Amino acid sequence: MSSRPATLGQLKESGWESVPVKEEVRRNAIRRIAAGRPLVDGVLGYEETVLPQLENALLAGHDVIFLGERGQAKTRIIRSLTGLLDEWIPIVAGSEILDDPFGPVSRYARDLIEHKGDETPISWVHRDERFGEKLATPDTSIADLIGEVDPIKVAEGRYLSDELTLHYGLVPRTNRGIFAINELPDLSERIQVGLLNVLEERDIQVRGYKIRLPLDVMLVASANPEDYTNRGRIITPLKDRFGAQIRTHYPLDVDTEIGVIEQEASVVRPEGIRVEVPRFMAEIIATLSQLARQSPHINQRSGVSVRLSVANYETVVASAVRRALRLGEPEAVPRIADLESLPASTAGKVEVETIDEGRDGHVIDRLVAQSVLSVFKASVPGEKLRAASGDFDSGEILHAGDDVPAGSFVGALDKFPGLRDVVMSLPGQAGGESPAMIAAGTEFVLEGLHLSKRLNKDAAGSRATYRAR
Repeated sequence: MSSRPATLGQLKESGWESVPVKEEVRRNAIRRIAAGRPLVDGVLGYEETVLPQLENALLAGHDVIFLGERGQAKTRIIRSLTGLLDEWIPIVAGSEILDDPFGPVSRYARDLIEHKGDETPISWVHRDERFGEKLATPDTSIADLIGEVDPIKVAEGRYLSDELTLHYGLVPRTNRGIFAINELPDLSERIQVGLLNVLEERDIQVRGYKIRLPLDVMLVASANPEDYTNRGRIITPLKDRFGAQIRTHYPLDVDTEIGVIEQEASVVRPEGIRVEVPRFMAEIIATLSQLARQSPHINQRSGVSVRLSVANYETVVASAVRRALRLGEPEAVPRIADLESLPASTAGKVEVETIDEGRDGHVIDRLVAQSVLSVFKASVPGEKLRAASGDFDSGEILHAGDDVPAGSFVGALDKFPGLRDVVMSLPGQAGGESPAMIAAGTEFVLEGLHLSKRLNKDAAGSRATYRAR
């Protein structure tokens, strides 16, 4: 910081050039695109859909509104746009609205430069400080966004007609930056009107003050499409002023969903316990969300967030760790028994549409079973199923469940060669033949055989017994 110009005169001598914020974003976006780098880091599944549209919008210098259901990374994308700003920019020292030293707009900055000239002190602001954000709520006021009279400044002796009595709102305080409004339809219509000038004329109006405060700001907003009819709407003149409207979406396939899970999940890893998640368990969690987004029993207007997948993944891992702690095992590997814990992490994230009260749990259980069966059919070749289920024809039974130690499955499989062959051939078993991985694979195959109507299952509490039909 010490090497940067500290006065207006030094800034002029340095050759620094002032550019509008949208030009600044465009310039940095061009560099990223030319270098083959994504505009937004950490967002998966949008490479061929959302991100190209975002690139077009930024290159065109547009204000952007993102439309999408909850849990579609709208806020993450918006906040990451600060990475397209220059790392540091100079401002007139002490300016509340980050005045450009070469083009001051506030009365404070203009008076200071008129008084001190090239000796006007300069401060440097990091790009993270050039982002403003407001969650739209019905009680949001024009004062919050645009500004209001500051009674303290009036009490100090200034006249109401003095521009210096203004208390600037969030929008002018984000001058020369990016301002975001989340859930825009929740903003009352009369407040939305106050944003019309910001988006078109690029200035603000505060009560009866006869001032023109030109702003250099990029406006970005998010909205749930259903909010147009549920909680409010975006007025037509405001929608018209956004240059780009980009529709987000949920992961289009299981692999992308798993990628998001692995990126976002925070799993418990106690000291002394190795945690491993079989590929088929991750696929079951991801498939559950995918099926929920297609289910007629789930309210699709409210959406099924990716947060459901993340929470469910964290829950089954926690359940496996709890079992390992109770049984004194060195490995924690989620298995079918841990799916019993999913209703707690699922019920609050989906809206079940059912006529009968108390049927929410039944709908969730069916979705879980469909997920297991779907992954099972994709993971186990059909020709091996007959041998696996045939092991039970002699009357043998096999116990499974949360209270069954992993080691019990290793010895039990000696009696079921067909079943063992299927278990050991499951794809993606990163733990090899460890007892915990064998236990997870065995429960998965047993449940798959049951759901495909090749075995019977007797369930009592956390214990399940599998036998021939």
